[in-house]
Amino acid sequence: MKKLLFTIAMMSMTLAAFSQDFSIGPKVGISQSKLDLSKENFESGDARFGYHVGLFGRVGFGGFFVQPEILYTQTKAQFSFDEMGSSSSSEYESSFNRLDVPIMVGFKLFNLLRLQAGPIASFDVNSELKDAGNDVSNADFKKSTIGYQAGLGLDIGNLIIDAKYESSLGNISDNVGNFETDHRLNQWILSLGFRLF
Repeated sequence: MKKLLFTIAMMSMTLAAFSQDFSIGPKVGISQSKLDLSKENFESGDARFGYHVGLFGRVGFGGFFVQPEILYTQTKAQFSFDEMGSSSSSEYESSFNRLDVPIMVGFKLFNLLRLQAGPIASFDVNSELKDAGNDVSNADFKKSTIGYQAGLGLDIGNLIIDAKYESSLGNISDNVGNFETDHRLNQWILSLGFRLF
């Protein structure tokens, strides 16, 4: 992980040296997350809200830009489990604490609106399945995953607004307890940033 952060920092500094536009600043936002579990007996529950806080940088070349970010992200998601032969289903909530590193690439329209998309690397800090009980034991969450984000951005003075959709390219867990499942997290993200320079 240190190598990845060092590489991102070096890329940003190199691009900044040759760019026409460079900015950096803090970023905060909210997200709405939902789990996708493709296995019988599991059903995705209601979407849950989360938050993120961190830093962003942006380097621009004409109308094009690269925007790397480093964010601490906390999200939650709900699902239900209906064991065969049981007359009722049990509801569970997953809690995800991650370090997210998205790298958005895009272009500006009318020097105001941005179209952007790119990969996101997520590193598990502390994720758990709350109150698993005896029915479903805790999920074995992966230490890191790769996904993608895509969306729109708006620049108003030093204020930046990002609205993005995120999904994973692989599952975040191969199982929930003893049950195999393709366990993925999808979310809608709304962020607010401020360009310090």
